[in-house]
Parts: sequence; structure tokens; C-alpha cells
Amino acid sequence: MAVITLGLSHHTAPVEARGRLAFTDAELPAALVRLKGLAGVREAAILSTCNRTEIVTVSEPEDEARLKDWWRREREVELALVEQHSFVHRDHSAVLHSLRVAAGLDSLVVGEPQILGQMKQAYATALSEKTLGPVLTRLFQHSFAVAKKVRTDTEIGAHPVSAAYAAVLIAKRIFSDFSKQTALLIGAGETIRLFARHLRGQGIGRLIVANRSLENAQKLAQELGAFAIALDDLPSHLADADLVVSSTAARNLIVSRTLMEAALAKRRRKPVFLIDLAVPPDLDPKIRELPDCYLYTVDDLKSVITENLKIRGIAAEQAEAMLVDHASEFGRWLESRDAAPTIRAMRQQARSYRDEVLEKARRKLAGGESPEAVMQFVADTLANKLLHAPSAAMRSADSVEQALLLSAAQKLFALDDGDEGRR
Repeated sequence: MAVITLGLSHHTAPVEARGRLAFTDAELPAALVRLKGLAGVREAAILSTCNRTEIVTVSEPEDEARLKDWWRREREVELALVEQHSFVHRDHSAVLHSLRVAAGLDSLVVGEPQILGQMKQAYATALSEKTLGPVLTRLFQHSFAVAKKVRTDTEIGAHPVSAAYAAVLIAKRIFSDFSKQTALLIGAGETIRLFARHLRGQGIGRLIVANRSLENAQKLAQELGAFAIALDDLPSHLADADLVVSSTAARNLIVSRTLMEAALAKRRRKPVFLIDLAVPPDLDPKIRELPDCYLYTVDDLKSVITENLKIRGIAAEQAEAMLVDHASEFGRWLESRDAAPTIRAMRQQARSYRDEVLEKARRKLAGGESPEAVMQFVADTLANKLLHAPSAAMRSADSVEQALLLSAAQKLFALDDGDEGRR
């Protein structure tokens, strides 16, 4: 049996192809059951996100074609689409790929943490549908543990590379306790929504959403658990804001230096952190000249992100070296599983020989033979029985096989020199 990963990602497929071959959360449970029911598949899991879909199985080494055919039938697409955009990893390569994905090294943004949560969800779904076995269970758990170690031992995730998250972390340097702060978000688009989610994740105390359309502000505020105002009401609420984030399509300034000065007078020197993501700007650049105002623009954040990407690149190189060792560790575990049935059979045979010789020894003792003679009989007979089969195999093997068996015997029995016994 082999560990096989069949998949596609942003590296190999455009958005349209990724969409056609993806599974929704609602589709995954039934798809997993059907995959596990495929001939030759012992274990199965599916990871499907906007950037990748991966089918992971423990199955026969030659099952690649069968898995591709199953995938195209499930998604009702032509086989050529799967063939054109998919990749296949087996055994060591599949293990190393799993570790790279979990650690964020295969992501569109290197080091991003979201994929680890998505892998954990894929694991939970497969666990719920009982499509996992010992190998994939161990692979997922190993991947999670290694990803945690990578984040602990390198700086792969320590430096933000999205504008929203970078700004939030910069703000945290200014405000020691987000739970006591108020954020004013100007605009109601996707960028503002993303900022709000990051702020909620960091425990922001209060959110105010301001927009030219009060209706749109109210819709977003309801989604975020925030308070909505119209832009005309901005002067009345600006002084309440410890953090101001603006991203609109306005052609003129939304917050002037004069308006900010008035708000600062009411705040009595409490600092304000402002982030302007609009082009042209929403916030007057002269606000930067005011005391207790910290204004960041798109360009400021880009420089932070560029530097952080460099740091992540160095960390990624360190992480890659770590993953090779951890993939080999999993490989050794797999090999030990392959040896387990043979080891059990050897032990069972040895116990059978032991029981047989002990029974004969008891009869000899009962017949009056001396304990010393019986002990000698037990030692000689047991040694001969244990060594007879391997000795006969080595003697009867042809020259090529004999060389392999002799090398294996030296390793198995910890012999220093195979010629020692002939000297």
C-alpha cells in the first residue's frame, strides 16, 4: 500500500479550474464515503479550499488512474481537466508535501496560518465519516505537530504580510489593551470588512462604521456587531476613535487636518492611530504633522510587508530543512509498520519453539536426567531450531541472493564480521 496525494493548487491551476474541481463543505462527507468505497482505497481524506483541492489516500500504488477517474466523475468534468492541472505525490513525497502545506510553505502567501485550520477541519470531517485509518491519522497529527514546531522555531508567521493584519499588529504596539479601544471604520467594502474581522479577532472593544450610505453602513454594522453612522455624522464621533481606518472611493478628503485637530482637542492628547488605504487618500496627509497622531498609508504598509516577506523567505528556507528530517521520521514509522507482521510471526514461531523444547525438557527431567544435561539440551536445541531456517536459506541461495542475505544477517544478528566464524 502507498500514501498517494492527488491534487491541484494555485501553483498548477487557474481559478476557474480550481472552482470546477473543488468540493464544498456540504459535499465533502458523502464524497469521502464514496472515495473510501473505491476498490483498493484503505483510507481517505479530502482537503478543499479556494486555493487547493487534495485527495489523500492509502491505496494500491497503481491506483493513480482510478483516483483521477473518480475525481472527474465526482465533479462531472472531462478527464483532460484533471490531467492538465493535477499533481501526484507518493509516500515520502506525499508526506513531505503534507508537512509543507500544514506549515504554510506551499501557500499563496508563504507562512499564512489559515491553511492549518483548514487541514484540521479536513481531518475532523474524515474522522467523523470514519474514512481514516492508522496511517492518515498519524500523518495528519504529525503534520499538525511539525507545523507548530516550525512556527515556534522559525519566524515564518511572526511578521504579517497582508495590509489589514500588518496594520492591526502595528496598532497593537501603540495600544496595550485593544479591549478598551474604539475603532472607527470609514467605508463599507471588503477591505473594511477584513480589517473589522482582524480587529474582532484581537479583541477590539467597540466598532463604529461610517459610510456615505447609512443603509450600507447599517448592513455591515449588523454583520460585525458594530454601530453605524452616516459620513455627515463623522465630526460628532471622530473624537471617540482611538483607531481610524478608511477605505472609500471618494475623490475628496474625508477627514481634514482641521477636523482632526478639533477631535484631538476633545481627546486631551490621547493618541490616535490612522490607516488610510484609499487612493486618492481619504485622510489629509497633513494629519501626520499633528501631535499624538500616527498616520499610515498604503505605501507605509507596503514597505512593512516587503520587509516582512524577506524575513519570511529566510524563515521558509530554515523550515524546509526542518521538514526533510520530519518527513524521514514519518517514513521510518511507515517502514516499521510494514515490518510489524513479520516481527509478530517471528516472535510467534520463537515462542512455539520455546514451548516445544520446554515440554521435552520437562519429560527428560521427569525421566531422571540431570538438570545440567537438560539445560544443555534446551540451549542446544533452541539455538539450532532458531538458526536452522535462516542458515538453510543462506546456503541454498544463489550468489546474488546469498550476498543480500549475508548482509542482512550481519545486520540482524549484530555480527562484526561475516568471515569471523571461518577463521
